[in-house]
Amino acid sequence: MDMRVFDLFKIGVGPSSSHTVGPMLAARRFLLECPDLFKVRQVQVALYGSLALTGLGHATDKAVLLGLMGETPQDIDPASIDDKLSTLASSGIMHLLGEYSVKFDILDDLLWHKKEVLPGHPNGMRFTLTRNDGSTFDRVFYSTGGGFIYSEEELQQGSGSTTRPAVTVPYPFATMAELLAHGKRSGLSIATMLRANELVHCSDDELDAGLDRLWNVMSHCIERGLQITGELPGGLHVQRRAAKLWLTANDLTNALPHDGMHKVSLYAMAVNEENAAGGRVVTAPTNGAAGIIPAILRYYSQDCKPSNPELGIRQFLLVAAAIGMLCKKNASISGAEIGCQGEVGVACAMAAAGLTAALGGSNEQIETAAEIGIEHHLGMTCDPIGGLVQIPCIERNGMGAVKAITAASLALKSDGIHHVSLDQVIETMRQTGADMQAKYKETSLGGLAVHVITVNHAAC
Repeated sequence: MDMRVFDLFKIGVGPSSSHTVGPMLAARRFLLECPDLFKVRQVQVALYGSLALTGLGHATDKAVLLGLMGETPQDIDPASIDDKLSTLASSGIMHLLGEYSVKFDILDDLLWHKKEVLPGHPNGMRFTLTRNDGSTFDRVFYSTGGGFIYSEEELQQGSGSTTRPAVTVPYPFATMAELLAHGKRSGLSIATMLRANELVHCSDDELDAGLDRLWNVMSHCIERGLQITGELPGGLHVQRRAAKLWLTANDLTNALPHDGMHKVSLYAMAVNEENAAGGRVVTAPTNGAAGIIPAILRYYSQDCKPSNPELGIRQFLLVAAAIGMLCKKNASISGAEIGCQGEVGVACAMAAAGLTAALGGSNEQIETAAEIGIEHHLGMTCDPIGGLVQIPCIERNGMGAVKAITAASLALKSDGIHHVSLDQVIETMRQTGADMQAKYKETSLGGLAVHVITVNHAAC
């Protein structure tokens, strides 16, 4: 497995990892790899497939422009984005990487090819730089979900976009069966094996600091989402609900036994409302499914009353990452490629596995929890109304969080023996995604996106 925990969990901005984070990274990388940038006369960006069809709702245009300016998802201040884009629109001058100035017309230099899909992936984009002498530098990139980007050559070779040198880890795995076999031979937990693999790249303190930072960003995102009200951007006039519902959720006058689950749903919805508003989130494993893991982490740390929550949270994230890596490698975490089963379904499996590990479950019980999480999302379509990560995405995270707790509960009460393996259900998810019609895979050409029509939706 050539992925790290911090490849899977990325700190960035909303509303989409594949349509916002990935394109921003690709635009910046294109310029960093471009020779003779100081000779630039023109830069054009062409978006294809799902990026073109739902790009306006996912802020793909804004992401590309910010990437050309040299901004990165993890470092940009969300509050500064509108001012940066307004300056570009009024001046017509793009400062590439913040240094090289070139005229840029958003209507002429940002192109939308809604009826054309590049061969490598539904999320394709082509960058072309023209020099003063008329020569060009041209690159194609694909955003394959979760903020992962690949050049055309990397995708053909099956290599990733990381520039890290290849290293040997103590517990290599490409399947869950291999990871379980390592556990049986070594007597180690999945969390311990993942930690050992990570320590090839960094120190103990660096790993813990990185994991703690992920949880801090997630936790802060929940808190913001539980406080802010108002209308989400995009034209659907969707109102933020988490904060208002949170106030009533803490009214004990008419308390019901299931109110704990209600709060978990609100944690997840709070994160995804922040995501839909373009706020700071952690891709987990995507932005569209970013609320599930934070919600279950908060449920674990507060409601389960662990004796050592700091240790449990770190174990949770390591184990969740292992499940996400397997899904990314052997299927997909891209809604444009296999539907929402690869986003909310995978996030549910990651959260269920992480919770099971944090609560002391065995390696076999962890596998059971992850398998249940994916199995009961198989076939889920990605059909956002107006191309916006709002309906059904926000509520879908709330439901996915509840399913993750159910999956963990079932697994912890079992002996770890079950009929369907995680590897089998991941392959089933891959095949299901391949069979799914394109109109149900983040194109807004089918499902709710066309059956719930409003005046505002039609204008999006």
